[in-house]
Amino acid sequence: MSKILIVEDEQKLAELLKDYLAQSGFSTTVLDNGLEVVANVRENRPDLILLDLMLPGRDGMDICKEIRTFSNLPIIMVTAKVEEIDRLLGLELGADDYICKPFSPREVVARVKAVLRRSGGATTIQTKGLILDETRYQASLHGTDLGLTAVEFKLLDFLAANPGRIYSRDQLMDKIYSDDRIVSDRTIDSHIKKLRKKLAAVAPDEELVGSVYGVGYKFI
Repeated sequence: MSKILIVEDEQKLAELLKDYLAQSGFSTTVLDNGLEVVANVRENRPDLILLDLMLPGRDGMDICKEIRTFSNLPIIMVTAKVEEIDRLLGLELGADDYICKPFSPREVVARVKAVLRRSGGATTIQTKGLILDETRYQASLHGTDLGLTAVEFKLLDFLAANPGRIYSRDQLMDKIYSDDRIVSDRTIDSHIKKLRKKLAAVAPDEELVGSVYGVGYKFI
């Protein structure tokens, strides 16, 4: 599970990012003061940092420059200062990407995954004989490739990253269809049915994806 360090002094925004990243299978830590960041990075070695530009104690630019003296871990800068974008894009800080406020939390999750994939740090989930490789969108069960479609992979990847937690059809649609397209909630049922069929073809005596009547689905 990839570890994300969120450095953000707006508490509500930090909690929102934390929730969205956790739902996508990431482990998160939140800091709200720039003075604490470098020591935390040295001690805990996160896989990626979401680093706000304007922070109490020490600004994000200065933090980024110091981190780059000892680590190449991916850094996504977060800024509300449009005039700073040219400097960020110029890579003079060594940041891997930047995001402007206001932003969609789903966009942040997508950017985090993209940067991790480029850096070779994409999450790989291994549980109950199941291996999910986000880099190649490949899933295998007990060594057998499942031949999942992209949507089926996203569903299984999301559920497996949050075992035991029940998600409604609406929540799953929000996760799978990030482009806000309009689809029927029964579309999720259809994908789940096909996903279960492929899992059962490999392990007929195991139930990995369960349904809770009237509520939704979960990874068992």
